[in-house]
Amino acid sequence: FIVGQQQLLLIVLSVIIVGISVVVGIQTFSSSAAAANQDAVVADLTKMGSDAQGWYRKPNMLGGGGSSFGNTTLTLLGYPTTPADVAGSYATSNGDYTITSRSGSDFVIQGIGKEDGDGDGTPVTVDMTVQPNNVVFNVSNR
Repeated sequence: FIVGQQQLLLIVLSVIIVGISVVVGIQTFSSSAAAANQDAVVADLTKMGSDAQGWYRKPNMLGGGGSSFGNTTLTLLGYPTTPADVAGSYATSNGDYTITSRSGSDFVIQGIGKEDGDGDGTPVTVDMTVQPNNVVFNVSNR
């Protein structure tokens, strides 16, 4: 009779250990997916920032910004937006990108990812300020 109780105890302990392992695995996967999504959003923004700096340097006569970011749109940078207007949003499998502010000397593109890393209901959000010779990233939500 005692042997049967020991086997039952071992089965219960095994089920508990497997359950804990599954929960830890799911949490690890979720945080890893959010980190990968943040990296992908930053990579997309880096490409857009590089394209914007090239557009800034190109003369107006050749379809560029003529040393100004004042009239920058994602469409002018080669990223078709929906709807196709100044405040349009460009979407990839990584996230949605929108110009949130602009001036002659810089502009800000906001990237909103697809993953919610901290479980607050808001996905990964990264703002990138593009200047003629510099880009600055600000992660406002993980």
